[in-house]
Amino acid sequence: MIPVLSDLAKADIVTVLQIAMAPAFLLVAMGSMLNIFTGRLARIIDRSRLMQNRFLETEGAEHILCVNELRDLQLRIKYVNSAIYFSVVSAIVVCILIGLLFVMGLTSYPLLAEVVAGAFITAVLLLSVALIQFFREVRIGIRDFMIREEYLENSDRAK
Repeated sequence: MIPVLSDLAKADIVTVLQIAMAPAFLLVAMGSMLNIFTGRLARIIDRSRLMQNRFLETEGAEHILCVNELRDLQLRIKYVNSAIYFSVVSAIVVCILIGLLFVMGLTSYPLLAEVVAGAFITAVLLLSVALIQFFREVRIGIRDFMIREEYLENSDRAK
């Protein structure tokens, strides 16, 4: 039979669980961001496949536009992959952080507080780099989405 925990030990475990919940919520948010990143990557890959098929069918100015878009798509893939990489590494650091919080809550090792703080700072920095990379990809996507002038109606010409 497992011995019953004392009231003090139960209180310590409850406190540790409460403290570990904040990084756990951060982990959930990172999972949602990874879902967004991978969805974005899938759309970029689909567009690149379409443009690769058009590459062989185009000539002249249209071909140059196709090549330029393919170059931008390659750059966007690079940035999204980088954002995914930094997000995953950040999530791994958060998992380690949660484990360290449990160890810190159940032991009295004095240097563990600095390690926990360092892990948190590292996770936030990695997450920031991931968001910067995602921002860079979005900016290229917005630039590429600009509608060419020949497709826009000019209201001055109509008058």
